[in-house]
Amino acid sequence: MDLLPRRPGEFGSARYWDRFFRQRGQRPFEWYGAFPELCPVLHKYVRPRDKVLVVGCGNSELSEQIYDVGMCEDIVNIDISDAVIRQMQERSGSKRPKMSYLLMDMLQMDFPDAHFQVVLDKGTLDAILTDEEQATLAKVDKMFAEISRVLQVGGRYFCVSLAQAHVLKKAVEYFSQEGWVVRIHQVASSGDKQKFVLPVFVYVMTKFRKIPGSAPQILEICPEEQDKPMRMESAEQLVAAVKDRQHYALLCGQLSKTPCGEQVSLDLCDKESGRPRYTLHVVDSPSVKPSRDNHFAIFIIPQGRETEWLFGTEEGRRQLAASAGFGRLVTVALHREQRYEGMAGIQAELSGKVMELAPPGLPARQQVPFLSVGGDIGVRTVRHRDTSPLSGEYVVEDVKGDGTCYFRRLVFLRNRNVVQSEARLLAPTPLPGQKKRRKDKKKPSPAEPPAAIDKSYLCCEHHKAMVAGLCLLGGPDPLPALLAVLVVGLGGGSLPLFVHDYFSQAHVAVVEIDPSMLEVATCWFGFSQGDRMRVHISDGLDYVAKLAAEGTILRTQYDAIMFDVDSKDLTVGMSCPPPAFVEKPFLQKVKTILKPEGVFVLNLVCRDAQLKESVLATLREVFPLLYARRIEGEVNEILFCQPSPEGWQDPTELGARARALEAALRQPGRPWDSSYVLADMLQAVKIL
Repeated sequence: MDLLPRRPGEFGSARYWDRFFRQRGQRPFEWYGAFPELCPVLHKYVRPRDKVLVVGCGNSELSEQIYDVGMCEDIVNIDISDAVIRQMQERSGSKRPKMSYLLMDMLQMDFPDAHFQVVLDKGTLDAILTDEEQATLAKVDKMFAEISRVLQVGGRYFCVSLAQAHVLKKAVEYFSQEGWVVRIHQVASSGDKQKFVLPVFVYVMTKFRKIPGSAPQILEICPEEQDKPMRMESAEQLVAAVKDRQHYALLCGQLSKTPCGEQVSLDLCDKESGRPRYTLHVVDSPSVKPSRDNHFAIFIIPQGRETEWLFGTEEGRRQLAASAGFGRLVTVALHREQRYEGMAGIQAELSGKVMELAPPGLPARQQVPFLSVGGDIGVRTVRHRDTSPLSGEYVVEDVKGDGTCYFRRLVFLRNRNVVQSEARLLAPTPLPGQKKRRKDKKKPSPAEPPAAIDKSYLCCEHHKAMVAGLCLLGGPDPLPALLAVLVVGLGGGSLPLFVHDYFSQAHVAVVEIDPSMLEVATCWFGFSQGDRMRVHISDGLDYVAKLAAEGTILRTQYDAIMFDVDSKDLTVGMSCPPPAFVEKPFLQKVKTILKPEGVFVLNLVCRDAQLKESVLATLREVFPLLYARRIEGEVNEILFCQPSPEGWQDPTELGARARALEAALRQPGRPWDSSYVLADMLQAVKIL
């Protein structure tokens, strides 16, 4: 039996609905939104003494259920279908004497003005507003005008809807322009995802007298998990908020039926600020054999560790899920702008939401474990926050690593999942939750001097590889008596500081385009200038071009040139360096200021395979000898370029030279990171 109309316009036809209800018979037809789901919203607003009008009532049981539970009894139901009105009059009859059913067109009602306190519409607007043709919109305007006419000031129009974008936009714009308060409620799901995946919304429009002039619009949304409404700035923002919830419901419906082939990522936002509070990744492991206890788990990533390979990359999370032994693992990253009340607080906050992401086949009443590293949520303390005209908003923060180690990090918030610079702290400052040595000791503030930085420790693996590249310098002595080094890109200053401190005869020139970074490095990362260390605030492109343009006699030449400079343009598939730094004319200028036996070290971070091949080809054209060192678990690749084809091409000789250089750098009384072995850094170097 085909009950669907031949064309959308038939939804507004009395003939279609007569045929529909005759063929369907006595069975109630509920488009969506059963009474148990709608009751909490209606109960907030509808009073027992209200006079209620239900437009397009059909043979829904909603009016009968409102009547039977005592919510309200003075209810008038109207519909354009004579067949359904007769059916409902027979069904209610003497059971509900105060409720009536009338044959009437809601576009032209017979009721006097301001006759009702409540108008209820369940799916009627969705049925009429099937398109945005002029005739359809005119019909909707007439419907809204009639609803407005029969409602008292202070009365409410309830519209139960699936909130298609054009339907919601039309309703919100019409009533907000009339000066009404518009509030959207998301209806709590019945839990039967097999039956209906799309979420149901109730528009609650409260009538106010229209104030002449431009009165502020009041637009709000109430997600199902909270009572307090969230204020929206515009109709567009309100429509977007509803759309986000629709996408989330569809995602949950999909995840509840089938395993996800690719990892799914989503943000859960703070109720008050609307900012992201949790970032979730859903990872399925097909290789894990399901049993009763390993279907599903939640993994809380300790604060400050979300950038680590295991937690911050797809491959890392896949490995984490497999090693944890669960068919589906949801990783949860915590945001630095938010406060958290420990693991128990997070578990209480997330328990209901994460269950919506449960895999198919999860046994009923299955307890889902919350996992973490060491059983806690880690420690993150923001020490400094500011905005640079060049680098944008950034933070300096202290985080707890494995064991008792603490690290200081510089993070650009435009790319918050990438640590720009990192240094290990020798003595961590007291952090929240730690005992103070003296009761009168004040809590450290960002204005105080930073804790001592461990300058002997290079946190970044690519920095270790870049320093190891100095083994490639020509000459018999692995530790040259004099060493001129140019570093483009300061960051926190760890790389130039290490070269300055361990190569005691090195003169280091650093070029940094952003003066804010010099201030950050000096105030927060223990960086300082001196006779052998100078920082030049300049664009690296201009600085190198100026040096290359000087005459042969006056030209400064360097033993080593290191590029560790990030790109501000996130649309390019190469985040380090900016594309202009690897164009052939500029690379030729780099070669001009490099000594014949010197080495040019480049930190390359490129996810675009085609672009990467182009960069390597250009480098080969300029530098006859090119080595590469991949950083395991990262996108970084360190390139060592030499202007002379006569280099250390024998791996055995290169390894011996690395060991000799390391022995020279390890001076008595000078700390050295025992895990940093120069020969190991160069072991994986290959000639391109």
